[in-house]
Amino acid sequence: MKSICTSLLCLLSVVLCAQQTEIRYLSGTGLGHTVTWDFYCSDGRNSDMWNTIEVPSQWELQGYGEYTYGRWYKEPGVTAPAMEAGRYRYVFSVPEEWEGRKTEIVFDGVMTDTRVWINGAEAGEVHQGGFYRFSYDITPLLRYGASNQLEVEVCKHSANKYVNAAERKADWWLFGGIYRPVWLRILPPVHIERVAADAAADGRLTAWLHLSGVTCGYTLTTTLFPEDRKREEHFPPQHYTFTDTCRRQQVVTQWTGVRPWTPESPHLYRVRWELADEQGQVLHIHEEKIGFRTVEFRPRDGIYVNGTKIVMKGVNRHSFHPDGGRTTNKQVSIEDVKLMKEMNMNAVRFHYPPDTHFLEACDSMGIFVINELAGWQNSYDTETGSRLLREMVSRDVNHPSIILWSNGNEGGWNTALDTLFHACDPQKRHVIHPWADFNGLDTHHYPAFLTGVGRFTNGYKVFMPTEFMHGQYDQGHGAGLEDFWERYTAHPLFAGGFLWDFSDNAVRRTDKGGILDSERFNAPDGILGPYHKKEASYYTVRDIWSPIQIRPFYITPSFRGEIFVTNDWLYTPLKECRMEYRLYRCPSPLLGGERETIGSGTIPMPALYPGETGRVQMPLPENFMQADVLEIEGYDPDGHSVFLRSYPVRYADEYLERQRKGLAVKGEVPRIIRTDSLITLQNKHTAVSFRCSDGTIQRITRDGGRTEIPFTDGPVAVGMKMRIREITAREEADRAVLCVRYTGGVDSIVWTLNKEGLLDMDAVLLNRASGGSGFDDAFMDEEVYHLGLTFSYPEEWCAGIRWMGRGPYRVWKNRIRGMNYGIWQKDYNNTITGESFESLIYPEFKGYHTNLYWATLESDQAPFTVYSATDGLYFRVFTPQEPAGRQEGINTMPDFPEGDLSFLLDIPAIRCFKPISQHGPRSQPGNIRIKKGDEGLRIHLVFDFR
Repeated sequence: MKSICTSLLCLLSVVLCAQQTEIRYLSGTGLGHTVTWDFYCSDGRNSDMWNTIEVPSQWELQGYGEYTYGRWYKEPGVTAPAMEAGRYRYVFSVPEEWEGRKTEIVFDGVMTDTRVWINGAEAGEVHQGGFYRFSYDITPLLRYGASNQLEVEVCKHSANKYVNAAERKADWWLFGGIYRPVWLRILPPVHIERVAADAAADGRLTAWLHLSGVTCGYTLTTTLFPEDRKREEHFPPQHYTFTDTCRRQQVVTQWTGVRPWTPESPHLYRVRWELADEQGQVLHIHEEKIGFRTVEFRPRDGIYVNGTKIVMKGVNRHSFHPDGGRTTNKQVSIEDVKLMKEMNMNAVRFHYPPDTHFLEACDSMGIFVINELAGWQNSYDTETGSRLLREMVSRDVNHPSIILWSNGNEGGWNTALDTLFHACDPQKRHVIHPWADFNGLDTHHYPAFLTGVGRFTNGYKVFMPTEFMHGQYDQGHGAGLEDFWERYTAHPLFAGGFLWDFSDNAVRRTDKGGILDSERFNAPDGILGPYHKKEASYYTVRDIWSPIQIRPFYITPSFRGEIFVTNDWLYTPLKECRMEYRLYRCPSPLLGGERETIGSGTIPMPALYPGETGRVQMPLPENFMQADVLEIEGYDPDGHSVFLRSYPVRYADEYLERQRKGLAVKGEVPRIIRTDSLITLQNKHTAVSFRCSDGTIQRITRDGGRTEIPFTDGPVAVGMKMRIREITAREEADRAVLCVRYTGGVDSIVWTLNKEGLLDMDAVLLNRASGGSGFDDAFMDEEVYHLGLTFSYPEEWCAGIRWMGRGPYRVWKNRIRGMNYGIWQKDYNNTITGESFESLIYPEFKGYHTNLYWATLESDQAPFTVYSATDGLYFRVFTPQEPAGRQEGINTMPDFPEGDLSFLLDIPAIRCFKPISQHGPRSQPGNIRIKKGDEGLRIHLVFDFR
């Protein structure tokens, strides 16, 4: 009896396998999961001998051949890229029960020309094109119940000049090899080859079924399963009977009660199609994941998904990992999409079809996709392009995340292929030519703030730059985005934009000891580092693109908790989200201690629909005004954070006054010591010597002169001129005072040393239209890039910084959002953004830091603290080093002031692919008009050198 049961179970298993499509991998599934094959490389490293290689992989990262970047043609003396070929061998077994079924070998991606043999017989024509899935029917070539030998020859450089022009003369790394998985696909004799579906938001499902062996009278049962419910739960099946033998049949079903797919609620369903013969025997089962949604492009109007006009907050992305090249894995894709969602992005674009697992992540997590036929700036020939387009659309057609097709990039389109997209796609998704004004959609790349005569500025076509805010090194992305985004979203024909680029494409160089290489200025374009370390723009983009926006406000004694919020979602009512607040006490070094949470609570959300703005009443606890910082965080309906913003509870001078009140006043009365060249303010804690000639600091000591603080040679004016007119000093009851008067941009600077040993600096600037005479009114820059005072301090003495202000990253004038008030600390580093890959430490140490309240410059030899009583003050800490690989030696950053440590009322913006003049108002240099009676500007600092 036991033997009979076992036999029946085996028979049932065989029958079920015969009904299902069986997949058997010959390779691994991706980076970190590979299978070893035999390998021979024709040229370069480890060539002219048989060895082994991991599959899938790029052979350069496995130690074979030569690395090449796709702009090789711009290098002096280089006439061709690396052109090695590789030969693979692998032995696999085929069970006897496969006989009588169809077996295909599927390659998910090979660079570039691929020739395949099974048991010495060629499987089919050479495949050309490196970014596409292709397959061969190898049924007649197999030995059943025996071992079989697979041989694959891969030529990195194609024999087709158009393929090379489209794929290998491009601004990306060129690799070789079988870099995506290889598997066998086993089908029953009568089967569903593939399905192309159009799942509309109203529940109508149109399926193009590509069939093999189906005759009249065969039936099809369609069953729909919600992905987020138990597997056995499903909608009532629907049935269809075939009345002819066409290989492509259209079957339409209508489903009631489906939930539509959007990036904010990405509902997915699994469709099962069961093919049965006239007796009802199931011959084949085919399944696909779909999402019900309707995409429409409405000329001179916009892109609509499920009847809602959308704005895409997008980014461009390469399929890339530093350890794998274009070989990635499912986890990499999930992590990438998570990071996009964290930055409040809802769209992504590529230069070629990505890995399927990345599209699956976009489907399940909610990201709009523009899927692109490769062609960086040159196109495929029509015959090759037609085949590759069919391969791309056949593979990707059912992904609900894909809402647009792209035919090439920046001139890399073959217009003969445009109509073929619709022939392969039952959804008839709109086709674009990125950077062109084509097909009713203007996708202009890197537009200026005032874009194009008769185009966006005064145009009537839908506008959607498929590349903008280029992020080379520390430029772009968040820098300038706020201006561009405010301007774009104010226009009714704006459909979104796509930042360039998601991450630095720095590859592991196995030929150079394992260093990471971004090919100088060519590929350090990311918001993230190669291993996804976050640059400052990550936080700026996240804040600007948050779906919950808070209107700017200040906390004053009049504040009663009233806040205005805007719902910037596309579909989600704000009532489904939540906001929380936290109150922090942030003691300065004067009082000591760490940040302390003294209150928290929930902020009730109003019933605002997308696009609406309304009032929120935050409950204020009794101890609200005892806090130093208010922090507000917003969450989406699933509990994911979508923004974090903070606000000072009091102005800088009020904060400092409260801190000083808690300080015990003790110590000797300061005195003044004069020489012919110096005036020194001194008590037992501190001695500060000023030059009589110009009022700058000559020397600072503490501990009775035993320790020197090398904070010297300032104040020096930045962005203006100042010339000493008079210097006086006096002793008062409990302090010593030095007053320096100037002509030019600075009226006066008063230095006061008190009994506590604290040194006040109170500078009055720009209060006289004439500058006090002597400069012919030309005492400041007409275009203000910096304005303030600077000092010297040896960089090598600095070990770190701990400060209160907005952080933790450095800022530029046009990249401040996303930085929050708090107490921050970072050790000294010399990170060069986008280049220091072997010691990449973020946040970068050097640069401008905004809204300074206080900062302790940490040092083993000479630490000190400075406090600001001036709101909005920028603290410049040293000068960042320029990237060695920058293009033609042109600096990537604007010039920094002289000196090392600066206290500034204005700083410059950083450009983004375009000169500053083509950016928005927040990027422009400042200007000042001074009129009689103006009180002027103040820089009030307090130094603690004790």
